[in-house]
Amino acid sequence: MIHPTAIIEPGAKLADDVQVGPYSYIGNDVEIGAGTIIESHVVVKGPSTLGQNNHIYQFASVGEACQDKKYKDEPTQLIIGDNNVIRECATIHRGTIQDQGITKIGSNNLFMAYTHVAHDAVIGDNVIFANNASVAGHVHIGNWVILAGNSGVHQFCKVGDHAFIGMYSGVNQDVPPYVTTIGTPARPVAINTEGLKRRGFESDEIMALRRAYKTLFRKGLKADEAVAQLTEDAQQFPAIQPMIDLVQQSERGIIR
Repeated sequence: MIHPTAIIEPGAKLADDVQVGPYSYIGNDVEIGAGTIIESHVVVKGPSTLGQNNHIYQFASVGEACQDKKYKDEPTQLIIGDNNVIRECATIHRGTIQDQGITKIGSNNLFMAYTHVAHDAVIGDNVIFANNASVAGHVHIGNWVILAGNSGVHQFCKVGDHAFIGMYSGVNQDVPPYVTTIGTPARPVAINTEGLKRRGFESDEIMALRRAYKTLFRKGLKADEAVAQLTEDAQQFPAIQPMIDLVQQSERGIIR
């Protein structure tokens, strides 16, 4: 159902069952998949592709041009997967030609009110942005990450799978998988044990990850020294390998 007050530009492509509420605007070069609900007073601009069964609440702005001052109206993209919930006043911007030209969001994510995803960010699956959480340009967020209220991630940082970014955390370096942070600048405080339990990790895996966390953050080792120790442990517990990979691939360094 398309409300009569909604504006749908001729170049937009909407699946037959997409719902668009009062006073919403769907721009040209926007494609919206089946089962998606657009509430009232939503703006979706393109080029943007939204998958199936997404739900966008009132006053959200999706696919708008980014806030990067280098942006000169190039035809960059936003790509969103399936089953995402985007709550009131959330903002998600398209990419820039200084990167891959695409902001990409996976599936089954929740963006609570007033959250922000900046240009060229890559967000995985099953991620939660609590109220006012924001990520800057070129940030990569893994799967099953939680960003608590009022947290922020600096541009070009990476956050690994299953990490928990604590309330008011200011992340200015990479966060390895499974790690919980707190403070500004963000510092590691623990493994996200409760989250791992909820996602079906075995107790021996969680214990191995806790030992890996201590090796990486509590023994006073340099990053390469910690990786050398973790590599041996990863042969028995493969869940450790993503921690090693992020440390080795990090360009900004990891939080310590």
